[in-house]
Amino acid sequence: MTFSIHGLAVARGIAIGRAVLVASSRMDVAHYFVEADRVDHEIERLRNARKAVIEELQRLQQSLSQMSPTDTPDELSALLDVHMMLLQDEVLTTGVKHWITDRLYNAEWALATQLEVISRQFDGMEDAYLRERKADLEQVVERMLRFMRGVPSPVAPPMPSPAERRRAAAGDAAGDSAQDVPLVLVAHDLSPADMLQFKQSVFTGFVTDVGGRTSHTAIVARSMDIPAVVGARSASQLVRQDDWLIVDGDAGVLIVDPTPIVLDEYRFKQRQGELERERLSRLRHTPAVTLDGERIELLANIEQPEDAASARAGGAVGVGLFRSEFLFMGRHDRLPDEREQYLAYRAAVEGMGGLPVTIRTVDIGADKPLDSHRGEAAHPNPALGLRAIRWSLADPAMFRTQLRAILRAAAHGPVNLMIPMLAHGREIRHTLALIDRSRAELDNLGVPYGPVRLGAMIEIPAAALMLPLFLRHFDFLSIGTNDLIQYTLAIDRTDEAVAHLYDPLHPAVLQLVAGTIAAARAQGKGVSVCGEMAGDPAMTRLLLGLGLRSFSMHPAQILAVKQEVLRADTARLAPWAQQVVAAEEPATLMGRAG
Repeated sequence: MTFSIHGLAVARGIAIGRAVLVASSRMDVAHYFVEADRVDHEIERLRNARKAVIEELQRLQQSLSQMSPTDTPDELSALLDVHMMLLQDEVLTTGVKHWITDRLYNAEWALATQLEVISRQFDGMEDAYLRERKADLEQVVERMLRFMRGVPSPVAPPMPSPAERRRAAAGDAAGDSAQDVPLVLVAHDLSPADMLQFKQSVFTGFVTDVGGRTSHTAIVARSMDIPAVVGARSASQLVRQDDWLIVDGDAGVLIVDPTPIVLDEYRFKQRQGELERERLSRLRHTPAVTLDGERIELLANIEQPEDAASARAGGAVGVGLFRSEFLFMGRHDRLPDEREQYLAYRAAVEGMGGLPVTIRTVDIGADKPLDSHRGEAAHPNPALGLRAIRWSLADPAMFRTQLRAILRAAAHGPVNLMIPMLAHGREIRHTLALIDRSRAELDNLGVPYGPVRLGAMIEIPAAALMLPLFLRHFDFLSIGTNDLIQYTLAIDRTDEAVAHLYDPLHPAVLQLVAGTIAAARAQGKGVSVCGEMAGDPAMTRLLLGLGLRSFSMHPAQILAVKQEVLRADTARLAPWAQQVVAAEEPATLMGRAG
């Protein structure tokens, strides 16, 4: 039956393919594809986990037999028997082998996927007792996952609890391989690190239950240049494994099990989108110059050193934001040392072939946790807690390690060093002192390093209101509109419940952006926008009218923005832009650009 689920459009285009559900269980499950020659190894891991849990249950059964009957309820012994039976059921193991062999899933992902498939079968059973056995299956699978992760299993299987019996979405396993059928990723949520793991994968689109337009999951999705919808609420519960899906990234709609007529309609839209991208590609080598002769700098945001190639291919004239935190995430406390960081930054610098690279120091926190397994218990409000420069200044040794690595990379090409989330004069002074100390440490060691231009991100209203201080100490400013909007409007940009209130055209936001651009230009200092506003073609003319001449965005967005630049006359746009900033409802004037 065809139905649609509405969410937020975060990456444009149309994707059509089979659903791949990333299971959300009580334990974290790794999701990645394996090489064909690793299939036997993954199956062996599965066998070992199954064998270990069987032996564990056998030991429990033996210990129960040695206890007094009054101390061992019959239900507990029967539950162990059920668990043993489920472990030895070939439906479970054969199905898992299918996902490993045919889809090249890793063992954990395959096990979680097969759990969803069988769970759906349990849900369809008329017999209430049999339906309840789904909880037993979940516990068995959780034990196997624990073994594969090296986490000790509980000493006895917990009794089933209604609160623990979650509904899972699944369906019949298809025999198609990942190489033959386009796939759409469906998940409750994905961390930025997860998204990077999928970056070079076969997915043609993705959908998540939660998230906002400027959550970092959405941002990385745009960098992958694939259609995406976030904040789709119940998608992971309603979609079944291998359902045919249409992801309409333009409208923010997911269509499940489409009819042939609907499929044909969206395939036509898909071809139109491909033709539009092909037309835009002809602008790749066209200089970004407005009709009145203003040269505009279009830069790229990247997450990994290898992204430099796609930045140059997209027509970027440099990197305006290298998010260094992606080198730190998912490391389980094993942070990258100076050499590893230096080699990564050097690779990005050399990959740009002499074009400038702006490296932002680590911006950990909020929707970019250092380690997804830690959770946020220590930081009840992560967006307002120990993140970005606050985190770096709290660990000076770690910070100096990163600073030395960046300074060393600057010996191989032009590098800008950018500091995120500054708000206090004492933070500025402390940061500059640590940069000086890092240079001195390299001098003492005789290690070569290069010059860097120093920049600060303007992403807290406090910073936007004390620009003279920033302009005294820094060579350039970069407006991080994602956080600036979040903090100005007191909106969690990762929460779909308030996503409708996230408004880049709010008068307060526009006044802060306009004021920052004007102040920097008045002082002859460089200023750019590196947030999502920079990559939105609908905002290009407004930013040009406000005097912005440097935009930094994901490589996939550069050509669409360049098209707007080539059609713009900044002299005619300037008076209109000031009217927009002064308006109570700026959105009403956006269609009246000169």
